[in-house]
Amino acid sequence: MKLGTTAIVGAGGWGTALSVLWAKKGHDVLLWGNSPARVDRIRETRENKDYLPGVQLPDTIRLTSSLKDCAVADLIVFVTPSTALRTIATRLREVVANDKAAVLSCTKGIEHGTGMRMSEILHEIFPAHVTAVLSGPNLAAEVSHDLPTATVLACSKTESALELQRYLGSPRFRIYTGEDLTGIELGGALKNVFAIAAGASDGLRLGDNSKAALVTRSLAEMIRLGMAMGGKLPSFYGLSGVGDLILTCFSRRSLNWRVGEQLGSGQSPQQITSSMQMVAEGIPTTKSAYECARKLKIETPIIDQVYALLYEGKAATQAMQELLARDQKAERI
Repeated sequence: MKLGTTAIVGAGGWGTALSVLWAKKGHDVLLWGNSPARVDRIRETRENKDYLPGVQLPDTIRLTSSLKDCAVADLIVFVTPSTALRTIATRLREVVANDKAAVLSCTKGIEHGTGMRMSEILHEIFPAHVTAVLSGPNLAAEVSHDLPTATVLACSKTESALELQRYLGSPRFRIYTGEDLTGIELGGALKNVFAIAAGASDGLRLGDNSKAALVTRSLAEMIRLGMAMGGKLPSFYGLSGVGDLILTCFSRRSLNWRVGEQLGSGQSPQQITSSMQMVAEGIPTTKSAYECARKLKIETPIIDQVYALLYEGKAATQAMQELLARDQKAERI
């Protein structure tokens, strides 16, 4: 596998942070954004003020709003919103000229209706290409400021995973490899749903005891549903599972936690989303996770209540009361 030019598809906070990280490592990086006006502003100011303010982009990062410019890249990194990934990947497939390019998903989500993971969508669109996933407790702002971070990379080919690990990793961005692509990807997607629940708990001021119990039971629920969807148990105890769950449930920089905190404070989903610039992946993933749980007949009381908050207009106080009123039972996954 040849690794030269890296095209990052998605100029949000995480895509921009990765471009900064890998450009500083000396890689040839091309950053694509869907808004020509925003791309022009970033090119002129060398700062993505909308999504990653205060971070200067190295002059070596090239910027574009044309997918054709990504066509010859050796590594194509998808950092789009999950709901846009299929559309953008399909558009890119029509112009890709490098049939040996590796495809890496850094998008955390589950597709509505199909229940497909992001890498499954990419493999369907790019069947002949090596497909990989990067997931872990990684806040964009901290990565862009070169703070120590660990993450996990899984790939359809073991030798390609090791090559990507060497190419993309560094002492300050430590990459572990994993074999369970399904579990690693599901951990990164499902944790966003539970971060909304944790935020709602904080918005209701239920205290640390309550939040600790909620996050612990969220992990049990993640494991239950994630294994039913094909993931393996050890992955959910790793960086992309419990690691990412801890980060998104406790960090005030977590966008999904913030959504939950605002729900707990009495705001409606419509009020919250109308004031947001970035996409909180927990919102669409809640719907997908709820659909998958119903299809697989898996008990998911926390996901069910977050779904009711977001899609059925239930008040956060009622949702928490219903969780607390459930029958007492033996602790188990």
